[in-house]
Amino acid sequence: MKSIKTISVVVIAFLMGSCSDSFFELSPNDQVTVDQIYQTENDFKMAVSGCYSKLQTQMDYYIELCEYRSDNLFLNAPTSGTQDRYDIDQFKENAANGILDNLWANFNNGIYRCNMVLDRIDAANFDETKKQQYKAEAMFIRAYTYFNMYRAWGCVPISKKVVTVSEALGIGRATEDQMYDIICGDLKTIVDNNMLPAKYTGSDVGRVTSGAAKALLAKAYLTFKKPKEAADVLATMIDTYSLLPNIADVFDVNNKMNAEIIFAIRYNKQEVGEGHGAWYSITNLTDETNRTATLNHLYSTNDQRAALLEYVQVPGVKVCLMRKFYDTRDATTSQYGCDNIILRYADVLLMYAEALNEVGYNGSQTAPATVALNAVHTRAGLTPIDITSVPDQASFRKAVMLERQKEFPYEGQRWFDSVRLGGAQEAAAAEGHAIQQYQLLFPIPTTELERINNESIMWQNPGY
Repeated sequence: MKSIKTISVVVIAFLMGSCSDSFFELSPNDQVTVDQIYQTENDFKMAVSGCYSKLQTQMDYYIELCEYRSDNLFLNAPTSGTQDRYDIDQFKENAANGILDNLWANFNNGIYRCNMVLDRIDAANFDETKKQQYKAEAMFIRAYTYFNMYRAWGCVPISKKVVTVSEALGIGRATEDQMYDIICGDLKTIVDNNMLPAKYTGSDVGRVTSGAAKALLAKAYLTFKKPKEAADVLATMIDTYSLLPNIADVFDVNNKMNAEIIFAIRYNKQEVGEGHGAWYSITNLTDETNRTATLNHLYSTNDQRAALLEYVQVPGVKVCLMRKFYDTRDATTSQYGCDNIILRYADVLLMYAEALNEVGYNGSQTAPATVALNAVHTRAGLTPIDITSVPDQASFRKAVMLERQKEFPYEGQRWFDSVRLGGAQEAAAAEGHAIQQYQLLFPIPTTELERINNESIMWQNPGY
């Protein structure tokens, strides 16, 4: 399928020379050429596609920093090539960890791509509605990238424009207010000014929508401890999407961008470079899956979500995949093509329940928070949660956190959910890790500390 990502093959041709994965990027050496490129609507369409394509290269964030860091997955011991994963899983990582270093560079390169668009788009002359859309897409991707960095490292250096090397070396860690502004402020601007359409058709399906901006804004509000603001945004989304009756259909590779999906990182296995490898694969059905005891015993007998974690042999290759990520391998490209779902309506409902409960507990079976929680719970084939079993705010919060773990395993949510909801240390302790408060963040990579070489503006997270 021809999609927004296929254009990235073209856009990379003019981004490659100036978009190496490093700290804030230099302006391109061939400035005249770039200025000539960033002029027409099609130029910016390609440039924005380059922003999307960077998201395709960030699976380590969801696998290593979310799933292996959490109480979902573990490694008993490192093997060849997995030392960095093992250290993250065992809370033994240091500032030289290669996964952290690569992600930091990757994220900043993605921000550079977004800033290249945003620096130039106002001066371009083409349809204003389309211009606002491309601008909002770049703002969303930048905000999402900074949001992921904030959740991993706390306050990081930020920039709303392309900067030179000398300027970059003078940019230290942002304040909490500055991080809030560049994440929540930009997303709120998108929402308040209706910069994005509610949906797309044809090859544009998969681009960021107004619903995606709202859902991400709500998640950011919750992360910044602003539940009232989150609840207000989420209230506008109730019933604008829908839960599919059968949860397996949400992940069916032949049912992409269905009515439950709000935003997903798209892949196309039929085009070289647009597919991906086999996520969470094993070679034989008897292989170790690296699941924790917690995950292995998470589901009750009737919970339909458990079946999504079963492994299935892929025809013609020695690979087994979970039903949640099942796809056949393309014979020509040797790639797989399921999307990485980032935001879906089940997430909105559970965030709504969380936000309302944080604003104030309501001990009614028909309260909106209870209804939202039970909508996800009963979709899995379970009887409704009785409000008497969650008689106060703390127990309701735990019920939301547990429901999120059951709903989103392997979707890159568990670690940051448990941090946000206050259960990370307890969950780690259940897996044998007595972690400290400082370990809720990761260490700043050594390469970045050495690059700035000024502890007054760029310091290591305490404890590392």
